[in-house]
Amino acid sequence: MATKVTMEALSPTMEEGRLVKWTKNEGDQVKSGDVLAEVETDKAVMELVARGDGVLRKRLANEGDASPVGTLLAVIAAPDENIDSIVGSAVPAAASAAPAATATQSVPPAPSPAQSQSAASTPPPQKAAASPSVAPPRPAAPRPPAPPAAPRGNGSAQPAATSTPLGRQRSSPLARRLANEKGIQLGAVQGTGPGGRIVKRDIENAKATGGGAGRTAAADRLATEGDFKDVPLTQIRKTIARRLAESNGPVPTFFLTAEYDATRGAELRTQLLEMGEQYKVSFNDIVIKAVALSLAEHPEVNAHWLGDKIRHFNRIHVAMAVAVEDGLITPVLFDADRMSLWEISEKARELAKKARERRLMPEEYTGATFTVSNLGMFGIDQFTAIINPPEAGILAIGGVEEKPVVIEGQLEVRQRMRVTMSCDHRAVDGATGAKFLQTVKRYIENPLSLII
Repeated sequence: MATKVTMEALSPTMEEGRLVKWTKNEGDQVKSGDVLAEVETDKAVMELVARGDGVLRKRLANEGDASPVGTLLAVIAAPDENIDSIVGSAVPAAASAAPAATATQSVPPAPSPAQSQSAASTPPPQKAAASPSVAPPRPAAPRPPAPPAAPRGNGSAQPAATSTPLGRQRSSPLARRLANEKGIQLGAVQGTGPGGRIVKRDIENAKATGGGAGRTAAADRLATEGDFKDVPLTQIRKTIARRLAESNGPVPTFFLTAEYDATRGAELRTQLLEMGEQYKVSFNDIVIKAVALSLAEHPEVNAHWLGDKIRHFNRIHVAMAVAVEDGLITPVLFDADRMSLWEISEKARELAKKARERRLMPEEYTGATFTVSNLGMFGIDQFTAIINPPEAGILAIGGVEEKPVVIEGQLEVRQRMRVTMSCDHRAVDGATGAKFLQTVKRYIENPLSLII
């Protein structure tokens, strides 16, 4: 019996996925559990596995296609099994109706996708035909060739014959490859091929005369890509956009900022490192441990807003924001209050590495009760972070820097760090958030309490 391969919900929040790569070809034998393809979800790249045995008879999606959950992607069946009804049901109704439409001459055939795209970019004729039976108008006479460009003189500009209407440089594939190998910017090369096209000899001459010098990266992008370049949204970027809209609008957020003395934390890190590389910890590790212990003392912050109720958690799962190529993801340190500082350090590095390699499993980035976001390593001294619903808060960590401060009437230079807590006012009041930050301060400024 045939097995349908559909786009599965590979993460709890996934609504559509992008097929990154097929790992099986049509005609390949497959067994249940074999990896058929790699799919980009809203969080990571996951494996799509076979749910039956047989032959991969038909692939219905191409690499790079984005499909909603439930879309038929392929069919697994016996070599001689008829799958026409399954494959036919996956064809859009408009496409299946096309043959019937072409049966009579009075109705034009349905255009192919390429024709449709071409028609969309072609302006309509000035006068439409009176009816389908009227003969189409004769094609317009060819335009006369443009007069030759005036010779250059007295600084007059020469028409840009080497650019397309979009501002893109015309060049042969060989010329582009040679230019890339030799480090020559196409925008600085004058084409001598047909229509001003850049050809091999132009690249060779440009190298000899230094034609690629003096171009900035921005100027080269302008010459090769035009005024702009559209970048399709990845699944993770779509999810980030949707989640931020859900948070920034409906959630009534207020912000609390505090400054902590991180001098003892810096000293502790130095002392631990002197004991060996295995004791190395970051400020982020110290903050996560301090936040976890503080949440244990303030369960009203370790909460989710669920519309008709507030859920206070008895277990503490701290998510940490990790910047990846396509955006941001928040792997979770489960039961962080029960982990030692070194366990947090080791696990945080492992999760960050997997996040950047897009190898996180759904159970590694879902289930957080509170989130910490740290931009201090990028030289940011203070910022506000957006809450990840249904969590009740998020703590934004700035960088550690030396500042002059007055301590008991004496001016001293100390290591200082600023933190800002974003609070969902429906679940956390101002005084509640302030008390929580006071507890975090106690742990940060007395870091030995984190390891004893």
